[in-house]
Amino acid sequence: MIVVTGATGQLGHQVVNHLLNRGVPADRIIAVDRESAKAADFAASGVEFRFADYDLPETLLTAFAGADKVLLVSSPAGPDATRIKQHQAVIDAAINSGVGLLAYTSVTHAPTNTMGLAPVHRVTEQAIAASGLPAVILRNGWYAENHTVSIRHALTYGTLPGSAGNGRMASASRADLAEAAAVILTLENQAGKIYDLTGDTAWTLSELAAEVAAQSGTPLTYTDLPAEQYRQTLQQAGLPEHIVELIVDADVAISRGALDYVTSDLRTLLGRPTTTMSASVTSALQG
Repeated sequence: MIVVTGATGQLGHQVVNHLLNRGVPADRIIAVDRESAKAADFAASGVEFRFADYDLPETLLTAFAGADKVLLVSSPAGPDATRIKQHQAVIDAAINSGVGLLAYTSVTHAPTNTMGLAPVHRVTEQAIAASGLPAVILRNGWYAENHTVSIRHALTYGTLPGSAGNGRMASASRADLAEAAAVILTLENQAGKIYDLTGDTAWTLSELAAEVAAQSGTPLTYTDLPAEQYRQTLQQAGLPEHIVELIVDADVAISRGALDYVTSDLRTLLGRPTTTMSASVTSALQG
């Protein structure tokens, strides 16, 4: 049995779909999440839904019953201590359930990544290693959607704000990363492997703005802002404070080269080129 946690989320749901597309029988997949109201999403495909909450360890034991492999989709943004505790609960439940392989969605270049979100992943990777569980680490690159999600709003004002300077990022689409996770979960002998999953090409926010302008026919330029000014812009847009800090920190790290590298791991797993920034823009404009 393959268990996918966070299965109603944007990544987890796509992993379930890709498992089905790869021929994994529906009765061999278990979708786990705390959003029970969305269980009906899986009923039509025959995938079993089980409730579990990272903050309620006893529910994880029930959800993992009979599991051969578990995909731990990292918990959403929040206080580091809370996320680390949640991830440890999943690790403990996997141990107590006799899981044969734990797959974890970490962050690219976790040991040296300077982004503020990286410490949680480093600690979790260390906890998994210390647990002795057979495990495979999926160091996911920056989602292209983290930036393309805002382009419709940017077109309204003719400017795409940020604090990334001329920093380049080899982002990957969420769909590509979900497909890679499904591939890994269907392969044998994955214990001990680490995949660094980036897109094939790194790009800047200026290049993103130019691509959006070319596809939409509406002028759009990138406006680089000091971090504090960008923070205020996001706050005025009504974003939650922890999201604001995540976005600003990421942009500053990108400006310093934190995501300016490319690996072939994702392309190799997919057996094709990764989704381009241009294609991600097309999807965002059509969505």
